Amino acid sequence: MDFDVLIIGGGAAGMSCALVIGSAMEKPYAENKKAGIILHQKSSHLQSALLKNVFGIRPGTHGADLLKKGISHLESLYPQVETIKKEKVKEVVELEEGFRVITNKSEYTSVKIVVAVGYTSPFRISGLEDYLIPHKKAKLSKDRIQLRNEDHLVKPGLYVAGTLAGWRSQFATASGSGAAVATDILTEWNGEHTKVHDKLA
Repeated sequence: MDFDVLIIGGGAAGMSCALVIGSAMEKPYAENKKAGIILHQKSSHLQSALLKNVFGIRPGTHGADLLKKGISHLESLYPQVETIKKEKVKEVVELEEGFRVITNKSEYTSVKIVVAVGYTSPFRISGLEDYLIPHKKAKLSKDRIQLRNEDHLVKPGLYVAGTLAGWRSQFATASGSGAAVATDILTEWNGEHTKVHDKLA
């Protein structure tokens, strides 16, 4: 397998998931684990966002700027997470063990995947149609969709985060969803409930 976990989507949920996983890559339970993120961001709702009500982010921050800073943050602090840029996922294929992720330029295999793209219909990643349902927390008139899941888990090895997991389109909510998925994956790697905290010395 190319990866132990591959995140699809570079918005609030995907980046938060990658940062939390990245922060654990030097822990003993993550030794020899390979993580990556496909950073297709063009369709992220953050491209047009103006953030004023998010704890810890300067009011008036443009979402598009935050997307760029997020990549720099991830690559500078956690280079163990491979960033795959300028590729768009076209299809996910379920294998006997793991998944094959096919982009417009390449193919990757991963033990686990996290789908963290937006909740806009039509859904443009083939192979996941069986899990699509109407979004439970959006106006019907918006025609939003989500992947059927229980606490972010669609099926063993297949996670969903952010608005596509059924959460509302709010930056802090999507970010928290991505972080929650990351800690679930780290918990599985570690064999016990796991989170990662940085502390002052």
